[in-house]
Amino acid sequence: MPGYRETLLKMLATDQDPIAAIATAAGRGGIGVVRLSFGRQSPTAVHSVIQAVCAQPLTPRHAHYCGFVDAQGGVLDRGIALYFPSPHSYTGEAVLELQAHGGPVVMQLLLQRCLEAGHPFGLRVAEPGEFTRRAFLNDKLDLAQAEAIADLIEASTEAAARSAARSLDGAFSRLVHALVDDVINLRMLVEATLDFPEEEIDFLEAANARGKLASIRTSLERVLADARQGALLREGLSVVLAGEPNVGKSSLLNALAGAELAIVTPIAGTTRDKVAQTIQIEGIPLHVIDTAGLRDTEDEVERIGIERTWHEIGRADVVLHLLDARTGMDAGNEDIATRFPAGVPILRVINKIDLAGETASVSDDEQGNAVEVRLSARGGEGIDLLRASLLKIAGWQPGGEDVFLARERHLSALRAAAEHLALANEHAEQRSQSLDLFAEELRLAQDQLNSITGEFGSDDLLGVIFSRFCIGK
Repeated sequence: MPGYRETLLKMLATDQDPIAAIATAAGRGGIGVVRLSFGRQSPTAVHSVIQAVCAQPLTPRHAHYCGFVDAQGGVLDRGIALYFPSPHSYTGEAVLELQAHGGPVVMQLLLQRCLEAGHPFGLRVAEPGEFTRRAFLNDKLDLAQAEAIADLIEASTEAAARSAARSLDGAFSRLVHALVDDVINLRMLVEATLDFPEEEIDFLEAANARGKLASIRTSLERVLADARQGALLREGLSVVLAGEPNVGKSSLLNALAGAELAIVTPIAGTTRDKVAQTIQIEGIPLHVIDTAGLRDTEDEVERIGIERTWHEIGRADVVLHLLDARTGMDAGNEDIATRFPAGVPILRVINKIDLAGETASVSDDEQGNAVEVRLSARGGEGIDLLRASLLKIAGWQPGGEDVFLARERHLSALRAAAEHLALANEHAEQRSQSLDLFAEELRLAQDQLNSITGEFGSDDLLGVIFSRFCIGK
Protein backbone atom coordinates (compact mmCIF):
# COMPACT_ATOMS: atom_id res chain seq x y z
CA MET A 1 0.00 0.00 0.00
CA PRO A 2 1.55 3.36 -1.00
CA GLY A 3 2.19 5.91 1.71
CA TYR A 4 0.06 8.96 2.35
CA ARG A 5 2.46 11.43 0.70
CA GLU A 6 2.94 9.20 -2.35
CA THR A 7 -0.81 9.01 -2.78
CA LEU A 8 -1.15 12.77 -2.43
CA LEU A 9 1.56 13.51 -4.99
CA LYS A 10 -0.01 11.13 -7.49
CA MET A 11 -3.48 12.63 -7.04
CA LEU A 12 -2.28 16.22 -6.96
CA ALA A 13 -0.77 15.69 -10.41
CA THR A 14 -4.32 15.30 -11.75
CA ASP A 15 -5.85 18.03 -9.57
CA GLN A 16 -4.18 21.15 -10.94
CA ASP A 17 -6.96 22.21 -13.31
CA PRO A 18 -9.68 24.68 -12.39
CA ILE A 19 -13.07 22.96 -12.18
CA ALA A 20 -16.73 23.97 -12.28
CA ALA A 21 -20.04 22.24 -11.62
CA ILE A 22 -23.65 22.81 -10.66
CA ALA A 23 -23.59 22.24 -6.90
CA THR A 24 -27.33 21.99 -6.28
CA ALA A 25 -29.54 18.98 -6.93
CA ALA A 26 -30.99 18.30 -10.35
CA GLY A 27 -34.44 19.72 -11.07
CA ARG A 28 -36.14 23.05 -10.44
CA GLY A 29 -35.69 25.12 -7.33
CA GLY A 30 -35.83 28.67 -6.07
CA ILE A 31 -32.02 28.93 -6.01
CA GLY A 32 -29.29 27.06 -7.85
CA VAL A 33 -25.54 27.24 -7.30
CA VAL A 34 -22.66 26.98 -9.76
CA ARG A 35 -19.35 26.44 -8.00
CA LEU A 36 -15.84 26.97 -9.39
CA SER A 37 -12.53 26.02 -7.77
CA PHE A 38 -9.45 27.37 -9.51
CA GLY A 39 -6.78 24.78 -8.75
CA ARG A 40 -3.28 26.22 -9.02
CA GLN A 41 -4.27 29.11 -11.28
CA SER A 42 -2.85 32.57 -10.60
CA PRO A 43 -5.01 35.33 -9.09
CA THR A 44 -4.94 37.01 -12.49
CA ALA A 45 -6.74 34.06 -14.08
CA VAL A 46 -9.28 33.95 -11.24
CA HIS A 47 -10.14 37.65 -11.54
CA SER A 48 -10.30 37.35 -15.32
CA VAL A 49 -13.08 34.75 -15.05
CA ILE A 50 -14.86 36.78 -12.36
CA GLN A 51 -14.81 39.89 -14.55
CA ALA A 52 -16.01 37.94 -17.60
CA VAL A 53 -18.98 36.37 -15.82
CA CYS A 54 -19.91 38.99 -13.19
CA ALA A 55 -18.79 42.13 -15.09
CA GLN A 56 -17.35 43.59 -11.89
CA PRO A 57 -14.66 42.85 -9.32
CA LEU A 58 -15.68 41.00 -6.16
CA THR A 59 -14.60 41.77 -2.61
CA PRO A 60 -13.45 38.53 -0.91
CA ARG A 61 -16.05 36.92 1.37
CA HIS A 62 -18.70 39.53 0.59
CA ALA A 63 -22.02 38.80 -1.12
CA HIS A 64 -22.49 40.82 -4.33
CA TYR A 65 -25.80 41.15 -6.15
CA CYS A 66 -24.94 41.38 -9.82
CA GLY A 67 -25.84 40.30 -13.32
CA PHE A 68 -24.26 37.18 -14.83
CA VAL A 69 -23.42 38.08 -18.40
CA ASP A 70 -22.77 36.14 -21.61
CA ALA A 71 -19.90 36.77 -24.05
CA GLN A 72 -21.82 39.61 -25.71
CA GLY A 73 -22.58 41.34 -22.43
CA GLY A 74 -26.21 40.22 -22.27
CA VAL A 75 -27.56 39.32 -18.84
CA LEU A 76 -28.26 35.59 -18.39
CA ASP A 77 -29.65 36.06 -14.88
CA ARG A 78 -29.15 38.13 -11.75
CA GLY A 79 -28.09 36.71 -8.42
CA ILE A 80 -25.47 36.55 -5.69
CA ALA A 81 -21.73 36.10 -6.35
CA LEU A 82 -19.29 35.05 -3.60
CA TYR A 83 -15.51 34.93 -3.96
CA PHE A 84 -13.30 33.06 -1.47
CA PRO A 85 -9.54 33.50 -2.04
CA SER A 86 -7.12 30.66 -1.30
CA PRO A 87 -6.69 29.14 1.25
CA HIS A 88 -9.84 30.41 2.98
CA SER A 89 -12.38 28.30 1.12
CA TYR A 90 -14.01 24.88 1.16
CA THR A 91 -11.39 23.36 -1.16
CA GLY A 92 -8.43 25.44 0.04
CA GLU A 93 -8.21 26.94 -3.47
CA ALA A 94 -9.72 30.15 -4.82
CA VAL A 95 -13.47 29.45 -5.07
CA LEU A 96 -16.28 31.33 -6.83
CA GLU A 97 -19.92 30.55 -6.08
CA LEU A 98 -22.73 31.94 -8.23
CA GLN A 99 -26.26 31.75 -6.82
CA ALA A 100 -28.92 32.19 -9.49
CA HIS A 101 -32.51 31.11 -10.07
CA GLY A 102 -32.64 27.33 -9.86
CA GLY A 103 -34.11 26.39 -13.23
CA PRO A 104 -32.22 23.65 -15.13
CA VAL A 105 -31.84 25.81 -18.27
CA VAL A 106 -30.54 28.79 -16.30
CA MET A 107 -28.05 26.59 -14.46
CA GLN A 108 -26.76 25.01 -17.67
CA LEU A 109 -26.42 28.41 -19.37
CA LEU A 110 -24.49 29.78 -16.38
CA LEU A 111 -22.22 26.73 -16.19
CA GLN A 112 -21.49 26.90 -19.93
CA ARG A 113 -20.70 30.60 -19.62
CA CYS A 114 -18.21 29.87 -16.82
CA LEU A 115 -16.56 27.12 -18.87
CA GLU A 116 -16.35 29.46 -21.85
CA ALA A 117 -14.77 32.26 -19.80
CA GLY A 118 -12.35 29.82 -18.14
CA HIS A 119 -11.42 27.88 -21.27
CA PRO A 120 -8.06 29.72 -21.76
CA PHE A 121 -7.10 28.59 -18.25
CA GLY A 122 -8.18 24.95 -18.65
CA LEU A 123 -11.45 25.19 -16.70
CA ARG A 124 -13.33 21.88 -16.97
CA VAL A 125 -16.40 20.17 -15.53
CA ALA A 126 -15.69 18.63 -12.13
CA GLU A 127 -15.80 14.90 -11.50
CA PRO A 128 -18.14 13.50 -8.81
CA GLY A 129 -16.74 14.39 -5.40
CA GLU A 130 -13.83 16.37 -6.79
CA PHE A 131 -14.47 19.51 -4.72
CA THR A 132 -14.41 17.48 -1.50
CA ARG A 133 -11.43 15.47 -2.73
CA ARG A 134 -9.51 18.71 -3.14
CA ALA A 135 -10.55 19.79 0.34
CA PHE A 136 -9.08 16.52 1.61
CA LEU A 137 -5.88 16.87 -0.41
CA ASN A 138 -5.43 20.45 0.78
CA ASP A 139 -5.84 19.41 4.44
CA LYS A 140 -9.15 21.21 4.93
CA LEU A 141 -10.64 17.97 6.29
CA ASP A 142 -9.60 14.35 6.70
CA LEU A 143 -11.06 11.30 4.96
CA ALA A 144 -13.56 10.44 7.70
CA GLN A 145 -14.87 14.02 7.63
CA ALA A 146 -15.09 13.93 3.83
CA GLU A 147 -17.21 10.78 4.01
CA ALA A 148 -19.39 12.45 6.64
CA ILE A 149 -20.35 15.12 4.09
CA ALA A 150 -21.84 12.48 1.79
CA ASP A 151 -23.49 10.78 4.78
CA LEU A 152 -25.02 14.08 5.92
CA ILE A 153 -26.52 14.62 2.46
CA GLU A 154 -27.87 11.07 2.30
CA ALA A 155 -29.08 10.80 5.93
CA SER A 156 -32.50 9.13 6.09
CA THR A 157 -33.34 10.06 9.71
CA GLU A 158 -32.81 13.04 12.00
CA ALA A 159 -30.55 10.98 14.26
CA ALA A 160 -28.38 9.94 11.29
CA ALA A 161 -28.10 13.56 10.15
CA ARG A 162 -27.04 14.74 13.62
CA SER A 163 -24.48 11.93 13.89
CA ALA A 164 -23.09 12.73 10.44
CA ALA A 165 -22.73 16.36 11.52
CA ARG A 166 -20.74 15.21 14.56
CA SER A 167 -18.44 13.18 12.30
CA LEU A 168 -18.03 16.18 10.01
CA ASP A 169 -17.14 18.28 13.04
CA GLY A 170 -14.32 15.81 13.74
CA ALA A 171 -15.70 13.81 16.69
CA PHE A 172 -14.75 10.45 15.15
CA SER A 173 -11.43 11.71 13.80
CA ARG A 174 -10.35 13.04 17.19
CA LEU A 175 -10.91 9.65 18.80
CA VAL A 176 -8.93 7.92 16.06
CA HIS A 177 -6.09 10.45 16.29
CA ALA A 178 -5.91 9.93 20.06
CA LEU A 179 -5.57 6.18 19.53
CA VAL A 180 -2.87 6.71 16.90
CA ASP A 181 -0.92 8.99 19.24
CA ASP A 182 -1.03 6.36 21.97
CA VAL A 183 0.15 3.64 19.58
CA ILE A 184 2.99 5.87 18.33
CA ASN A 185 4.17 6.55 21.87
CA LEU A 186 4.18 2.84 22.62
CA ARG A 187 6.03 2.10 19.37
CA MET A 188 8.72 4.57 20.39
CA LEU A 189 9.31 2.63 23.61
CA VAL A 190 9.48 -0.69 21.78
CA GLU A 191 11.79 0.64 19.07
CA ALA A 192 14.08 2.05 21.74
CA THR A 193 14.31 -1.37 23.34
CA LEU A 194 15.12 -2.96 19.97
CA ASP A 195 17.82 -0.37 19.25
CA PHE A 196 19.54 -0.74 22.61
CA PRO A 197 19.23 -4.40 23.62
CA GLU A 198 22.42 -4.28 25.65
CA GLU A 199 21.03 -1.72 28.10
CA GLU A 200 20.40 -3.07 31.55
CA ILE A 201 17.23 -0.97 31.97
CA ASP A 202 14.19 -2.74 30.68
CA PHE A 203 12.39 0.10 28.89
CA LEU A 204 9.16 -1.87 28.47
CA GLU A 205 8.91 -2.74 32.14
CA ALA A 206 9.99 0.68 33.37
CA ALA A 207 7.44 2.47 31.18
CA ASN A 208 4.66 -0.03 31.87
CA ALA A 209 4.39 -0.91 28.17
CA ARG A 210 2.00 -3.79 28.76
CA GLY A 211 -0.24 -1.54 30.82
CA LYS A 212 -0.19 1.08 28.06
CA LEU A 213 -1.12 -1.58 25.49
CA ALA A 214 -4.01 -2.75 27.66
CA SER A 215 -5.23 0.83 27.94
CA ILE A 216 -5.07 1.30 24.16
CA ARG A 217 -7.03 -1.90 23.60
CA THR A 218 -9.70 -0.77 26.05
CA SER A 219 -9.99 2.61 24.33
CA LEU A 220 -10.20 0.94 20.94
CA GLU A 221 -13.04 -1.29 22.11
CA ARG A 222 -14.98 1.78 23.24
CA VAL A 223 -14.46 3.48 19.88
CA LEU A 224 -15.47 0.31 18.05
CA ALA A 225 -18.66 0.03 20.11
CA ASP A 226 -19.54 3.65 19.29
CA ALA A 227 -18.71 3.05 15.62
CA ARG A 228 -21.08 0.07 15.53
CA GLN A 229 -23.83 2.39 16.80
CA GLY A 230 -22.92 4.91 14.12
CA ALA A 231 -22.94 2.27 11.38
CA LEU A 232 -26.38 1.15 12.54
CA LEU A 233 -27.66 4.72 12.21
CA ARG A 234 -26.23 4.94 8.70
CA GLU A 235 -27.09 1.53 7.30
CA GLY A 236 -30.16 0.60 9.33
CA LEU A 237 -31.45 -2.93 9.88
CA SER A 238 -32.95 -5.25 7.27
CA VAL A 239 -36.02 -6.95 8.79
CA VAL A 240 -37.84 -9.71 6.88
CA LEU A 241 -41.35 -10.81 7.82
CA ALA A 242 -41.69 -14.54 7.15
CA GLY A 243 -44.23 -17.23 7.88
CA GLU A 244 -47.12 -19.21 6.50
CA PRO A 245 -49.86 -17.46 4.50
CA ASN A 246 -52.48 -15.43 6.34
CA VAL A 247 -50.63 -15.12 9.67
CA GLY A 248 -50.69 -11.31 9.54
CA LYS A 249 -47.38 -10.32 7.94
CA SER A 250 -48.92 -7.52 5.90
CA SER A 251 -50.91 -6.32 8.93
CA LEU A 252 -47.70 -6.21 10.96
CA LEU A 253 -45.92 -4.20 8.25
CA ASN A 254 -48.79 -1.71 8.27
CA ALA A 255 -48.74 -1.55 12.09
CA LEU A 256 -44.98 -0.90 12.22
CA ALA A 257 -45.18 1.71 9.46
CA GLY A 258 -48.33 3.35 10.79
CA ALA A 259 -49.87 3.34 7.30
CA GLU A 260 -51.75 1.01 4.96
CA LEU A 261 -48.87 -0.07 2.77
CA ALA A 262 -49.74 -3.70 2.07
CA ILE A 263 -53.03 -5.23 0.98
CA VAL A 264 -54.66 -7.17 3.82
CA THR A 265 -57.35 -9.80 3.13
CA PRO A 266 -58.38 -13.09 4.77
CA ILE A 267 -57.40 -14.87 1.53
CA ALA A 268 -54.21 -16.90 1.87
CA GLY A 269 -51.55 -15.99 -0.70
CA THR A 270 -52.61 -12.34 -1.14
CA THR A 271 -48.99 -11.19 -1.04
CA ARG A 272 -47.28 -12.63 -4.12
CA ASP A 273 -44.11 -10.52 -4.07
CA LYS A 274 -42.15 -8.59 -1.47
CA VAL A 275 -43.37 -5.21 -0.19
CA ALA A 276 -40.57 -3.10 1.27
CA GLN A 277 -40.82 -0.04 3.48
CA THR A 278 -38.24 1.90 5.46
CA ILE A 279 -39.41 3.10 8.85
CA GLN A 280 -37.52 4.42 11.86
CA ILE A 281 -37.51 3.53 15.53
CA GLU A 282 -35.71 6.05 17.75
CA GLY A 283 -33.86 7.28 14.68
CA ILE A 284 -32.73 3.80 13.54
CA PRO A 285 -33.78 3.05 9.94
CA LEU A 286 -35.56 -0.30 9.65
CA HIS A 287 -35.92 -1.69 6.15
CA VAL A 288 -38.96 -3.92 6.67
CA ILE A 289 -39.78 -6.45 3.94
CA ASP A 290 -43.16 -8.20 3.80
CA THR A 291 -42.85 -11.42 1.81
CA ALA A 292 -45.02 -14.08 0.25
CA GLY A 293 -46.38 -16.74 2.61
CA LEU A 294 -44.25 -19.88 2.81
CA ARG A 295 -46.11 -22.98 1.66
CA ASP A 296 -46.17 -25.63 -1.08
CA THR A 297 -48.04 -24.31 -4.10
CA GLU A 298 -48.74 -25.13 -7.74
CA ASP A 299 -49.28 -21.46 -8.60
CA GLU A 300 -46.25 -20.39 -10.67
CA VAL A 301 -46.47 -16.72 -9.69
CA GLU A 302 -46.76 -17.54 -5.99
CA ARG A 303 -43.92 -20.07 -6.27
CA ILE A 304 -41.61 -17.37 -7.67
CA GLY A 305 -42.65 -15.08 -4.82
CA ILE A 306 -41.77 -17.77 -2.28
CA GLU A 307 -38.34 -18.25 -3.88
CA ARG A 308 -37.76 -14.51 -3.50
CA THR A 309 -38.85 -14.77 0.12
CA TRP A 310 -36.09 -17.27 0.90
CA HIS A 311 -33.61 -15.06 -0.97
CA GLU A 312 -34.55 -12.09 1.23
CA ILE A 313 -34.37 -14.25 4.37
CA GLY A 314 -30.79 -15.18 3.48
CA ARG A 315 -29.83 -11.48 3.28
CA ALA A 316 -31.70 -10.31 6.40
CA ASP A 317 -30.21 -8.83 9.55
CA VAL A 318 -33.14 -10.27 11.51
CA VAL A 319 -36.12 -12.46 10.56
CA LEU A 320 -39.51 -12.11 12.22
CA HIS A 321 -41.10 -15.57 12.11
CA LEU A 322 -44.84 -14.91 12.37
CA LEU A 323 -47.24 -17.49 13.78
CA ASP A 324 -50.95 -17.49 14.47
CA ALA A 325 -51.59 -17.54 18.24
CA ARG A 326 -54.47 -19.99 17.69
CA THR A 327 -52.26 -22.66 16.06
CA GLY A 328 -48.82 -21.90 17.46
CA MET A 329 -45.71 -23.80 16.42
CA ASP A 330 -47.32 -26.52 14.31
CA ALA A 331 -45.59 -28.95 11.94
CA GLY A 332 -45.59 -26.45 9.06
CA ASN A 333 -43.87 -23.79 11.13
CA GLU A 334 -41.41 -26.33 12.52
CA ASP A 335 -40.42 -27.12 8.92
CA ILE A 336 -40.00 -23.42 8.13
CA ALA A 337 -37.88 -22.88 11.25
CA THR A 338 -35.47 -25.67 10.30
CA ARG A 339 -34.83 -23.96 6.95
CA PHE A 340 -33.83 -20.58 8.38
CA PRO A 341 -30.14 -19.85 7.68
CA ALA A 342 -27.67 -20.20 10.53
CA GLY A 343 -26.32 -17.00 11.99
CA VAL A 344 -29.39 -14.86 11.25
CA PRO A 345 -31.24 -13.76 14.42
CA ILE A 346 -34.79 -15.16 14.48
CA LEU A 347 -37.47 -13.44 16.54
CA ARG A 348 -40.69 -15.45 16.83
CA VAL A 349 -43.77 -13.23 16.67
CA ILE A 350 -47.04 -14.74 17.88
CA ASN A 351 -49.75 -12.68 16.18
CA LYS A 352 -53.53 -12.47 16.62
CA ILE A 353 -53.49 -12.72 20.42
CA ASP A 354 -56.77 -10.79 20.43
CA LEU A 355 -58.44 -13.75 18.72
CA ALA A 356 -56.81 -16.23 21.12
CA GLY A 357 -57.75 -14.27 24.25
CA GLU A 358 -54.11 -13.64 25.28
CA THR A 359 -52.21 -10.55 26.41
CA ALA A 360 -49.13 -8.95 24.89
CA SER A 361 -45.79 -10.14 26.27
CA VAL A 362 -42.13 -10.70 25.43
CA SER A 363 -39.93 -13.68 26.34
CA ASP A 364 -36.13 -13.43 26.66
CA ASP A 365 -33.39 -16.03 26.60
CA GLU A 366 -30.70 -16.43 29.28
CA GLN A 367 -28.65 -13.62 27.73
CA GLY A 368 -31.59 -11.22 27.87
CA ASN A 369 -32.26 -11.27 24.14
CA ALA A 370 -35.88 -11.37 23.00
CA VAL A 371 -36.83 -14.67 21.38
CA GLU A 372 -40.63 -14.35 21.28
CA VAL A 373 -43.14 -11.48 21.22
CA ARG A 374 -46.88 -12.00 21.53
CA LEU A 375 -48.95 -9.23 19.95
CA SER A 376 -51.91 -8.22 17.84
CA ALA A 377 -50.87 -6.50 14.61
CA ARG A 378 -54.42 -5.45 13.83
CA GLY A 379 -55.24 -4.17 17.33
CA GLY A 380 -51.78 -2.69 18.07
CA GLU A 381 -51.22 -4.50 21.38
CA GLY A 382 -47.57 -5.45 21.81
CA ILE A 383 -46.22 -3.41 18.86
CA ASP A 384 -44.10 -1.29 21.21
CA LEU A 385 -42.65 -4.50 22.71
CA LEU A 386 -41.66 -5.60 19.21
CA ARG A 387 -40.04 -2.25 18.44
CA ALA A 388 -37.99 -2.41 21.66
CA SER A 389 -36.96 -6.01 20.89
CA LEU A 390 -35.77 -5.03 17.41
CA LEU A 391 -33.62 -2.25 18.86
CA LYS A 392 -32.10 -4.70 21.33
CA ILE A 393 -31.33 -7.21 18.56
CA ALA A 394 -29.77 -4.42 16.50
CA GLY A 395 -27.45 -3.63 19.40
CA TRP A 396 -28.70 -0.09 19.92
CA GLN A 397 -27.78 1.19 23.35
CA PRO A 398 -29.86 3.76 25.25
CA GLY A 399 -28.21 7.16 25.23
CA GLY A 400 -26.71 6.58 21.78
CA GLU A 401 -27.83 9.98 20.57
CA ASP A 402 -24.28 11.38 20.78
CA VAL A 403 -22.65 8.83 18.51
CA PHE A 404 -20.85 9.70 15.30
CA LEU A 405 -21.75 8.16 11.96
CA ALA A 406 -19.49 5.34 10.76
CA ARG A 407 -19.18 3.13 7.69
CA GLU A 408 -18.39 -0.54 7.21
CA ARG A 409 -14.91 0.51 6.05
CA HIS A 410 -14.33 2.14 9.41
CA LEU A 411 -15.57 -0.91 11.30
CA SER A 412 -13.29 -3.19 9.27
CA ALA A 413 -10.27 -1.00 10.01
CA LEU A 414 -11.07 -0.83 13.73
CA ARG A 415 -11.58 -4.61 13.93
CA ALA A 416 -8.31 -5.22 12.08
CA ALA A 417 -6.49 -2.82 14.41
CA ALA A 418 -7.93 -4.67 17.41
CA GLU A 419 -6.69 -7.97 16.01
CA HIS A 420 -3.17 -6.59 15.53
CA LEU A 421 -3.14 -5.24 19.08
CA ALA A 422 -4.27 -8.63 20.37
CA LEU A 423 -1.35 -10.26 18.55
CA ALA A 424 0.98 -7.58 19.93
CA ASN A 425 -0.19 -8.49 23.40
CA GLU A 426 0.64 -12.16 22.77
CA HIS A 427 4.14 -11.22 21.60
CA ALA A 428 4.61 -8.91 24.60
CA GLU A 429 4.16 -11.90 26.87
CA GLN A 430 7.16 -13.50 25.15
CA ARG A 431 9.35 -10.41 25.04
CA SER A 432 12.73 -12.04 24.63
CA GLN A 433 11.66 -14.07 21.61
CA SER A 434 9.07 -11.80 19.92
CA LEU A 435 9.83 -8.13 20.60
CA ASP A 436 10.36 -7.40 16.91
CA LEU A 437 7.00 -9.02 16.12
CA PHE A 438 5.44 -6.94 18.90
CA ALA A 439 6.73 -3.80 17.17
CA GLU A 440 5.45 -4.97 13.78
CA GLU A 441 1.93 -5.62 15.07
CA LEU A 442 1.85 -2.13 16.56
CA ARG A 443 2.86 -0.69 13.19
CA LEU A 444 0.13 -2.64 11.40
CA ALA A 445 -2.45 -1.49 13.95
CA GLN A 446 -1.38 2.10 13.38
CA ASP A 447 -1.72 1.66 9.61
CA GLN A 448 -5.28 0.41 10.02
CA LEU A 449 -6.23 3.36 12.22
CA ASN A 450 -4.58 5.83 9.87
CA SER A 451 -6.56 4.45 6.94
CA ILE A 452 -9.76 5.74 8.58
CA THR A 453 -8.69 9.37 8.39
CA GLY A 454 -6.65 8.99 5.20
CA GLU A 455 -3.16 9.16 6.64
CA PHE A 456 -2.43 6.07 4.59
CA GLY A 457 -4.60 4.89 1.75
CA SER A 458 -4.47 3.50 -1.75
CA ASP A 459 -5.48 5.41 -4.88
CA ASP A 460 -8.23 2.86 -5.45
CA LEU A 461 -9.76 3.49 -2.01
CA LEU A 462 -9.75 7.26 -2.43
CA GLY A 463 -11.14 6.99 -5.94
CA VAL A 464 -14.06 4.79 -4.87
CA ILE A 465 -14.94 7.02 -1.92
CA PHE A 466 -15.02 10.31 -3.82
CA SER A 467 -16.62 8.89 -6.99
CA ARG A 468 -19.78 8.21 -4.96
CA PHE A 469 -20.26 11.89 -4.18
CA CYS A 470 -22.68 13.99 -6.18
CA ILE A 471 -21.42 16.35 -8.89
CA GLY A 472 -20.61 19.76 -7.43
CA LYS A 473 -19.68 18.41 -4.02
